[in-house]
Amino acid sequence: MKPSTQVPAPPGTERSRTPAPARVPVQPGATDRGPVRCRDEGAEDPTAGAARGEHVHAEPPLPAPRPPVRRSSVRGQVLAALRTALTAGELRPGEVYSAPALGERFGVSATPVREAMQQLALEGAVEVVPNRGFRVVLRGARERAELAEVRALIEVPVLLRLARTVPADRWAGLRPLAEATVRAASAGCPVAYAESDRAFHHALLALAGNDQLVRIAADLHRRAQWPPAGTPTARARAELVADAHQHTALLDALAAGDPDLVRTLAGDHFGAPMP
Repeated sequence: MKPSTQVPAPPGTERSRTPAPARVPVQPGATDRGPVRCRDEGAEDPTAGAARGEHVHAEPPLPAPRPPVRRSSVRGQVLAALRTALTAGELRPGEVYSAPALGERFGVSATPVREAMQQLALEGAVEVVPNRGFRVVLRGARERAELAEVRALIEVPVLLRLARTVPADRWAGLRPLAEATVRAASAGCPVAYAESDRAFHHALLALAGNDQLVRIAADLHRRAQWPPAGTPTARARAELVADAHQHTALLDALAAGDPDLVRTLAGDHFGAPMP
């Protein structure tokens, strides 16, 4: 057998190698959360590079790239990152984003982005725009009010039952979660607050021992956290702080076994006072 030889390519025919695009991490899972960092207020987003494939229209700039996505469970990580971007207002309502352009941002192919976006479409966060990508849904005041009403109708009766049946000492275990929401709100980071807020409400409802209830309530809660139309961040700091202090007040009422106060505080917290 003749040894193989390699013939060098003629000068000028080599392909220039362009650097791989910078990548962005996704948020860790609920059981392994790292610290959530907020961008400095007033910082401008850099203009994203040209997208490929189905990117056939001008898109708004994307946030600055970060370290790469871990390769395990790529679709789940991309889905978590997109949900975070929705909560933070980085993906703006009314704008259309293509899977290839978002894939560039996350350092992955367009396929897991499309899969994650299809899940968000089922959840009502985005809508498919044929041959262009996905448009972030404009969530107006009426839809947010409807979500608040549904959350109240589901969760308040459960809280009233828990106020009558859960021993007072059990509520002390939720105090650190309530205090975490206060710290996140005081820092003015909507992403950190959204995560701590979901953790508190999840632990609260889990005391009912109904997994289906917890799952449905978590879905409604996530939908309610997406930013309304025309707002660059999910919620103003003052509103977050007021919301967080309602958590500690609600815990005090639950520990005291005062259903009337629980009803009032929970209704105010959801923005849908109960009759």
